[in-house]
Order: sequence, then C-alpha cells, then structure tokens
Amino acid sequence: METRQQGSILFSAVLVLIALLVVIQLWLVAAALDALFARQLAVLVPTAVASTVLFVLSAGLLWYVVSFDARLRQWGPRD
Repeated sequence: METRQQGSILFSAVLVLIALLVVIQLWLVAAALDALFARQLAVLVPTAVASTVLFVLSAGLLWYVVSFDARLRQWGPRD
C-alpha cells in the first residue's frame, strides 16, 4: 500500500473520530444545560471535565493529522 493512500485513510479515520468526539461533546453540553435548568449542580463539574478531556483529545488528533500532512507534503509528489 502506498504512503499517500495510507495517509488518506488515516486522515479520513481521524476526522471521523474527531466528528464522533464533537457529537459526544454536544451531548455533554445538552446534559449540562439540562442539569443546570433542573438545579442539579453536581452534574456540571463532571460534564465540564469530560468535555475538556474530549476537547484536548480532539485537538491532539487534529495536530497529529496536520503534522502528518505536512510531513507527507515535505516528501513531495510521487509519480
């Protein structure tokens, strides 16, 4: 399998994973708002922590994809 094809598959897989993490974060925000309106303040801290962890994980994955793409571009096109 060619390196560019591997990069394309990796890029797609990581973007799908990031999209899944964003959907989970949206679910956490909805749960936090529901808890806030129900005055269940004990739920807010765990949802904020979980959302922060997911944000850091998404940012790390995005950084990995961008750095991998930069390395792939540095190698130049293969004919």
